[in-house]
This record gives sequence, C-alpha cells and structure tokens, in this order.
Amino acid sequence: MLNLLVDQKSAQQLAQQLSQLATQALLDEVRLTPKPGLVDMRSNGAHSDLTLELMERSANSLTDTFYAIAKASYDSPADVSLRAEIGHLGRLGEKVMLEATDGVNTHRGAIWALGLIVSAAAMHKGQCKSLYQLTQTAATLARIHDPRQKQQFSKGKHASMRYRIPGAKEQAQQGFPHVMQLGLPRLRESRQNGANETHARVDALLAMMATLTDTCVLSRGGLTALNTIHQGAQDVLAAGGMATSAGQQRFAKLDSDAMQLFVSPGGAADLLSATLLLDWLAPEPTSNPN
Repeated sequence: MLNLLVDQKSAQQLAQQLSQLATQALLDEVRLTPKPGLVDMRSNGAHSDLTLELMERSANSLTDTFYAIAKASYDSPADVSLRAEIGHLGRLGEKVMLEATDGVNTHRGAIWALGLIVSAAAMHKGQCKSLYQLTQTAATLARIHDPRQKQQFSKGKHASMRYRIPGAKEQAQQGFPHVMQLGLPRLRESRQNGANETHARVDALLAMMATLTDTCVLSRGGLTALNTIHQGAQDVLAAGGMATSAGQQRFAKLDSDAMQLFVSPGGAADLLSATLLLDWLAPEPTSNPN
C-alpha cells in the first residue's frame, strides 16, 4: 500500500502531495554528492552549461507541471485521452523549464519519468497495492501513442537510433526495470547494511549506471565511454559500495574517468529521481523523504 497517500481524499490534496514529492526527488538528486560527471554540490561535473543553482531552479519550476499531471490523472483510466493530456502538460512543463533555465535542457527526461509515475499514482488515487502495480500502470500509459506529439529531436533519441539501443522511452514502457530491479533494491539493501543515506543513494545510482544504456553518455562519448562508465560503476559496487574505503577509492577513479571523457550519466540521474520518488511512495519503516 502506498501508505503516504491512503488518507488523501481529493484530487487536489493528492496532486499537491505528489507534486511536492516529485520536486523534492529532483532536488535531492542534484544535491546528492558526490556523483561521477554530474552536477552536484562539489562542481558542475562534465558540464559547461549547468550549475547547481540552475538545476535547483529548474526543479522548482516543475512543481506546477507535476500538480497538473496528477490532477488530470486522478481516478482516470490509462487511455489515449489521458495520454494526450499528460503529454500536452509535459510539453508545457518543458517550456516553463526552458524559460527558467534560459533555454538549457535540464530535466526533460525527468519530466517524462516522474510525470508518468505521478500520473500512475493519481490514477490509483494514491492507493496502489504495490509499486509493481504502479509502475506497470505507468508503463501501460507510456506505451499508448500520443496523438498530439510532434516529432521532436533530442540527443538521446539520436543516440538511441544511432546505436540501436533502448532509451528513456523504452525504460518507461517496460515499467522502469532499472529502478525496480536495481536502483531501489540497492538503495534499501545499502541502508540495511548500515550505509548512511548519502552512500545508499550513490550506491543506487551506481547500480543503475552499471548496466544502463545511458544515451547521455553515448551521445557524448560513444560506446567506449559507456563501457568505461559501466565497468567503473561495477568496480565500486564490487569493492563494497560507497560505505567502504575500497569503494570510495574505486569511485574516485570512476569520477576521474567521467571527467576526462567529459561524459555525464544524465539518464541514470533521472532514474535516481524516480527511485527516490518510488521509495517515498512505498517506504520501508525507516525510510524518510526528508
């Protein structure tokens, strides 16, 4: 049971709670430190156009978008009408985001992933029996063709076509397997093993980075860079994760490699935001979104 939400009695109340959680997930992801090649509280990572302040501004600009998506989805079926509506709201959200960031794409992938999760939670009125049910509802919605969607170029789509690999669209259509099978289990396992929250969240990020065909990495560095990122993340986890000195030493090498290759695993970062949101929607007894 999504026990944070079972007492909600109206679309407005639920939409407000979901939009706040989705925004907080984005803020917690960008503030998580350290992350290899990504913007964090240490640096801009492998980016010349992104800063922590810009990412925070972007995240906060999307609260109203998540609210509108949740409100439109409340107690609705997964049909083409809803798919068209949330697609429209997502594109409006992109415009708001770009206005807030002076044209820099900061969270387009996150709008897609978190928007679907927020929509699915609202469709079930915040009372899914399990996270699996919720993510499968999101997957059903993602598989429906959006009749109002125009062809849109993105570096991620170009990388998916060039290398013939799945991207953010397919990840959602499959029910977020990297989140459900890797990120969320590793987050909770690391906590149970005594890791602090920062280390557990970095472990979750690395668990997804280790195998994700991250189009953000591919678009910048190709397959060679992707293989380096995969191996580096695997090495950190094999050494015991971020709670161990050996894992931290391996992380330092991964971080250095990402910077030298000038690649940033933005796809994995979006999935970490989704992981945090799902963790809060169905938390363990010790889980706390604050």
